[in-house]
Amino acid sequence: MAKPIIEPIFDATLPEFAAFLEEHMPAKRTAKDWISGLKANWGAVRPNYGFLMRDEGKVVGGIGALYADRTIRGQKESFCNITSWCVLDSHRKYSMQLAMSVVGQAGYHFTDFSPTKIVAGALQFLKFKALEEGVAVVPNLPIHPFRGRVVTDSDQIERVLSDSMANIWRDHSSFPWLKHLVVGGQADWCHVIYKPGRFKGMACANIIYISDGCIFGKYLNRLGWHFFWQGIMTTHIERRVLGRLPKLARVRTGFNPKQFLSQTLDSADIDYLYSETVAFDL
Repeated sequence: MAKPIIEPIFDATLPEFAAFLEEHMPAKRTAKDWISGLKANWGAVRPNYGFLMRDEGKVVGGIGALYADRTIRGQKESFCNITSWCVLDSHRKYSMQLAMSVVGQAGYHFTDFSPTKIVAGALQFLKFKALEEGVAVVPNLPIHPFRGRVVTDSDQIERVLSDSMANIWRDHSSFPWLKHLVVGGQADWCHVIYKPGRFKGMACANIIYISDGCIFGKYLNRLGWHFFWQGIMTTHIERRVLGRLPKLARVRTGFNPKQFLSQTLDSADIDYLYSETVAFDL
């Protein structure tokens, strides 16, 4: 077997890569769905949509990539989020070369938020670090708290958020699988993004993003009351973004840990905005 060719994915070859993912990825998405997710554009200079591998002209593997510019601790930082790493068994031995084509791009912090166990091991070989994987499950109770309120109306959300927070809201409001609200009071607001889910046969809220952990903790009971009367029985949020663990919460573990690679940022700087977590209905 001749050594396959690895090349960046551009507009002309994105449909070909998307068709490959539709055929070979376990997720039931159409090629159109893959193209739509990979084309999510957040203002970053996009060098490519990832990299694909060819053997005798046929696509035999690839890795998708989403790019975004973020402001972290007052500094502009560029991120590359790896997604949809898929290689045919016949060419699995070239997988690391494919991954190195992505992470060999200079000037980026790299993340992967849905690695399989095998992919996670490969990323750690490339010096990726694992994020804490525990998820706190908090029961939502019908006890009305004395402080705070929850805002779910789109126009009101945008009005109460600061400029930078409102930009995040606008950048993510078009994805139909994401739900937005703010909780707090007066100038004390926390933007929350979540996805509806199921846990033990009941509706739950899987928290994707919170803008302020302290405010979130302060008004968690208010949020739980709101969710309860929406028929949502539990709130699920990663332990690493919480301060004090709520009394009735239980921590679930055993998940494939999400990964990141950075020379200057630490785990507290990593969230799931502008990534596959929001661009795809995972």
